[in-house]
Amino acid sequence: MKNLNRVHLNALRAVEAVLRLGSLAAAANEIGVSIGAVSQHVIRCERQLGRNVFDRTKRGLVPTAFGQQIAGRLNEGFGNLDEAVAAARRHADNVLTISVAPVFASKWLVQRLAGFSRQHPQMRLRLDASVALVNLDASDIDLAIRVGEGGWPGVNAEFVLAQEVFPVCAPALAEGLKTPRDLVSAPIVRDANSNISWDVWLAPHGLSEKDLGEGSAFTDASLALDAAIAGQGAMLAWQTLAHDALAANLLVRPFEEVAETKFGYWLVTSKSRPEPRKVKDFKTWLRQEIAATASAYKT
Repeated sequence: MKNLNRVHLNALRAVEAVLRLGSLAAAANEIGVSIGAVSQHVIRCERQLGRNVFDRTKRGLVPTAFGQQIAGRLNEGFGNLDEAVAAARRHADNVLTISVAPVFASKWLVQRLAGFSRQHPQMRLRLDASVALVNLDASDIDLAIRVGEGGWPGVNAEFVLAQEVFPVCAPALAEGLKTPRDLVSAPIVRDANSNISWDVWLAPHGLSEKDLGEGSAFTDASLALDAAIAGQGAMLAWQTLAHDALAANLLVRPFEEVAETKFGYWLVTSKSRPEPRKVKDFKTWLRQEIAATASAYKT
């Protein structure tokens, strides 16, 4: 394809359109530029090819013998390019790529995706499990689900849920937890990488994290939750982390009180790209699922 380096593709496209449609005006209308721009493209292409594609007559541009010779090949070539772009667009329209934190994906989102697929069977979902703040303008990510304080520059961020925390533990351990002060003598499971301190929940009860025992620590919230399920201690959890384990009675909430943190769940999209239908559909579905989960923690 080295021969293509000799010719500007926009100019070649203009020549193909004029050959196929028969006039500068028709070509300009299809390409979306002025008649003068198409004319300049044609002149430029002829200069680069070293041969005239058109004769200039009183009736306008008339293909030369050379023009007639290449017309079919150009039409076929640009037709193949058009089909390739259309195939890529169909793929893009049919695939929704979501960036999401691994813990949120594994403990809450994945179990619910079948519901979205039933509503939108034509849609294929692709999850990018990462805590990195991806560049939505320089990647194929359509939507990011993030936990934070918001205020990220250069994106649209839609708030969907305040993150609330509360103690959870195995049913057997809960039998000895009658009041919040009983946590002082209970084994504790900690998420070592969490930005949320036990103090958020303990302070209203006149306690602090310093009052709690050392317990076990894990660098992943999912592992900490599994340890709590296994009866290794009480854990400070939140709605989307613990909801399914609570529903399955693998964990219980020994106390009804919840504490709101400074963090929330946000749906993040590019500010510079229009929001496609597939993103709007997923956001509508996700809001409904989030609302159903949130309703279980209203006191």
